Amino acid sequence: MVSECLEGLNVKANGIYVDATHGGGGHSRAILEKLDSDGRLYAFDQDADALANAPDDARVKVIHANFRSMKSYLRLEGVRAVDGILADLGVSSHQIDEASRGFSTRTDGILDMRMDQRQETSAKEIVNGYDESELRQLLRMYGELPNATQIARAICENRKNGEIATTSDLCNAVKRHLPKGYENKYLAMIFQAIRIEVNGELDALKAMLEQATGLLNEGGRLVVISYHSLEDRLVKNFIKSGNFEGEIKKDFYGNPIVPLKAVNRKVGMPTDEEVMENSRARSAKLRVAEKI
Repeated sequence: MVSECLEGLNVKANGIYVDATHGGGGHSRAILEKLDSDGRLYAFDQDADALANAPDDARVKVIHANFRSMKSYLRLEGVRAVDGILADLGVSSHQIDEASRGFSTRTDGILDMRMDQRQETSAKEIVNGYDESELRQLLRMYGELPNATQIARAICENRKNGEIATTSDLCNAVKRHLPKGYENKYLAMIFQAIRIEVNGELDALKAMLEQATGLLNEGGRLVVISYHSLEDRLVKNFIKSGNFEGEIKKDFYGNPIVPLKAVNRKVGMPTDEEVMENSRARSAKLRVAEKI
């Protein structure tokens, strides 16, 4: 969806842009192709591995930080306003494919799931340290698991026999509670819930969206690709109302008080060709908003 993202950003050649999730650098390189010598790009990523993908270009600076700190780091660079912000949420292909990172249900690796290797708490600490009620709550909230109680209890019972240290250990601990024919779907929901908790993903997304409205110039664009309903709901509500509940507030005269307006009324979806090339793109949703 690179072309759709660039169209959404409506890149000005001499503008200032933010790639909030640098990852493999594909979006950053595409934005740079649209900028002239006066244009600037600031790319953020909390994963040290992503720094190796920094383009060799004087117009871009890659910042090793979570996008929740976007405003502070931009101010350190002397930037107080930008013309566009792009955030491609979710786990990068590199993180999924690297077994040692512990993000995938399909490869065995240490139960890690940290996007920022500098932080102390990993998935292993959460799986082995949270009590049953805490595990049930995060599985229900972040994984939307209908059998969260069973899964939480199975994890707690299993770890009595020893630490759940790897992704295979976790899969084996819960396998008898996975509905037949839906095993992979339920494992993905479990891993998603734990990953969100490890990385504080939803709180980080909220912080980034709130900062975006203050950073964008009038007419500036916010482009967000989300991959699950929890993210998309926050993005949709924020674009609609300027808050995460989706409740539009009005001024004394009854005019809605909203900082953004939706540009694409119909949410963007990947093409069949894109899904064939990358099955992970099948759940992607693209939303574009403009600063009023």
